[in-house]
Amino acid sequence: MTANSQGLFASPSNRSASAYTAHIDGGARGNPGPSGYGVVIQDASGKKVAELSEYLGHHTNNYAEYQGLLAVLRYAVEHGITAIKVVSDSELMVRQMKGIYKVKNPDLRKLYEEAQPLVRKLEYFEIRHAMREDNVDADRLANEAMDRGQRHT
Repeated sequence: MTANSQGLFASPSNRSASAYTAHIDGGARGNPGPSGYGVVIQDASGKKVAELSEYLGHHTNNYAEYQGLLAVLRYAVEHGITAIKVVSDSELMVRQMKGIYKVKNPDLRKLYEEAQPLVRKLEYFEIRHAMREDNVDADRLANEAMDRGQRHT
C-alpha cells in the first residue's frame, strides 16, 4: 500500500464507507511540559466504541499528538479494525503522515517510524486535519490525562 496525495492508504476495495473514525488530540502544558493524549473512536455508524487517554510525562505537544496516533493504530490492530479515518488538529503530524512534510525532529522520527508498520497492517487508512473545535471530546480527554498526571507529580 502506498499513500496518495490525500494521505490515503487503500487496498483495491475502498473501505472508507465502513471505516471507523478516531478523533485524536495531544497536548503539553508549557510545551514542553506535562503532556497527554485523548482519543475517541467511533464505528462506521457513529457509535462510540472507545475512549483512550494517557498522561505521558514531560514532552511536547507534537510528541503527545503522535502518541495519540499510535494509541489508535495499536487499538485498531488489537481489535481487528482494518479501516480507520483519523482526525487530528495537529497539522504538522497530519502533513508528516501524508508525506507532505519531512520528519526532521529525531524524537518524532522514532514515533513516525513506529506508526508506519501499524498503518501497513490496515486495509484502509486516512488521516486529515480538523480545527480544534471539531475535536472537542479528544481535547477533553487529553486535558483530563494531563490533569491526572499533574495531580500525581
